[in-house]
Amino acid sequence: MPEEGLIQYLLGTLDVLVVAYLIYRILLVMRGTRAAPMLGGLALVVLAYFISKTAGLVTLHWILGNFLSSIILVVIVIFQEEIRRGLTKMGIQPVFRPSSKPNYDRTSEDLVLVAERLSSSRTGALIVIQREVGLDEFVEEAVEIDALLNRKLLVSLFQKDSPLHDGAVIINDGRIKAAGCVLPITFNPDLDPNLGTRHRAALGISERSDALAIVVSEETGAIALARDGKLSRNLDGASLKQILEKLIDAKDSVEESVEEEAL
Repeated sequence: MPEEGLIQYLLGTLDVLVVAYLIYRILLVMRGTRAAPMLGGLALVVLAYFISKTAGLVTLHWILGNFLSSIILVVIVIFQEEIRRGLTKMGIQPVFRPSSKPNYDRTSEDLVLVAERLSSSRTGALIVIQREVGLDEFVEEAVEIDALLNRKLLVSLFQKDSPLHDGAVIINDGRIKAAGCVLPITFNPDLDPNLGTRHRAALGISERSDALAIVVSEETGAIALARDGKLSRNLDGASLKQILEKLIDAKDSVEESVEEEAL
């Protein structure tokens, strides 16, 4: 009998560890996709389901129960590309890998200097700064670079003799992740009809994610910034730096302080 109890205990522990590992791998896969923000909303729905059951809210419990019963099919249909890409990643990524500390140094200052230089030469550019929502689907379809943010390298990618100058560059954690990225274009009917493809692509990616997109006009050299589907135009270096420091550097400082407290 004691041996049977020990076996049951070991099997139960193994069961919990396997489930925890699967959840961990799923979170890693979803972290770089559009499906990541959905986890929070789904967790709230599940929580509301159990609360409604406990509180005796029959109608709400019935509605949420029917919704959750079909959520798997909904997720598969909406995120089929992300699921395919995620399963591929699970097959090629190592089980354990060392964690790396993101490079946050001078990100805003470097991006402002690059934008000003490209503006002065009227060199068209589209620079996307990834934030919480991953952009892996665009990185994988582009030319992966994965180099530390370097002003000279970033400027060279948008020169007309560069084969990648027509696409966007994606920046994440102080690194140039990819160049020549093809981004979705906004279909907002209220936009200025004179806006070019770069500006529409900047708005498109800002509608689909929380990314920031810096645009330099090839015709006028004007600098613009797209965020949350809105475009701030005719920015100077000081204005752009102020916005970036608020949205990027403040977030990075919080993350670094959390890491230090954890240590």
